[in-house]
Order: sequence, then structure tokens, then C-alpha cells
Amino acid sequence: MPMLLTITLILSTLVIVNLLLLKFSCNKTIKINKIDKKPIVLKTQFYNKEDKQILAPTGS
Repeated sequence: MPMLLTITLILSTLVIVNLLLLKFSCNKTIKINKIDKKPIVLKTQFYNKEDKQILAPTGS
């Protein structure tokens, strides 16, 4: 019986220590949302490039 009590106490203290560490060790980051930014346009012109190849008649 004392061994079961010892194991229970050790596990419960480890769980409590783990929860305390989790609570106080998290990095608190500030999220800045800037939605007002305009999108960056890299190319303003669109080229419709059609390669027209003139094929020779095959005579078949």
C-alpha cells in the first residue's frame, strides 16, 4: 500500500509541475494584423504570346 501511495504522489506532483511549467513558460507573442496593405503587383502588362508556326505541306 505505501508503494501505491508513493507512485500516486510522485505522478500527481509531476503532472502539477508540468502544468505549471506549461502555464508560465509559453512565449507571449503580439500578433499585428495589417490588412490595409495593398498587394504588390510585379507585372502590370500581360502578354498573349501565340507562337504561330507555318508548317510545310506534306503532300499526303
